[in-house]
Formats: sequence, structure tokens, C-alpha cells
Amino acid sequence: MMEYSLLGLAVVLSLLIFVCLYRAYAGPTAADRVVAIDVISTKVAVLIVLIAILTEQQSFMDVALIYAMIGFITTIAVSKYLEKGKLY
Repeated sequence: MMEYSLLGLAVVLSLLIFVCLYRAYAGPTAADRVVAIDVISTKVAVLIVLIAILTEQQSFMDVALIYAMIGFITTIAVSKYLEKGKLY
């Protein structure tokens, strides 16, 4: 029963990723696009964790953590670039 609920959650998260992908494509401002991409990276990290739980492979948890860190750093870098026009 637990596997079916996790699988259903994965399907719902996948559908929500497509909604955020539309927002990233059609966002009226660059800030909307950055937020949508940040939400997508967070949802992908959660999907990786769900896959780790379903397959019982703990190494995927490390992959999800690194993916979340890279997504956060990318969001900070793009936000700084949008605000100041340079990264340094």
C-alpha cells in the first residue's frame, strides 16, 4: 500500500513539474522564470528521494542532496546576475 501512495505522489509531482515548466516558459518576468526553475529543481530532488525510498537504494539520497544544493546555488547566482548584471 505504501508503494502505491509513493508512486501516486511521484505522478502528481511529475505533473506539477510540467505546470512549473509552463510558468518558466511563459513567465512575464525573468524573476518568475527563476522561481519556476527553482521549484522544478526542488520537485526533482523530491522525486529522486521518492525513487530512493521505492528502490531502497540509499545512495540516491546523496544524489538528491547534491542536486538540491546545486539548484540552490544556481538560483542564487541567477538572481544576483539579474539584479546586478554580473556575478562578481
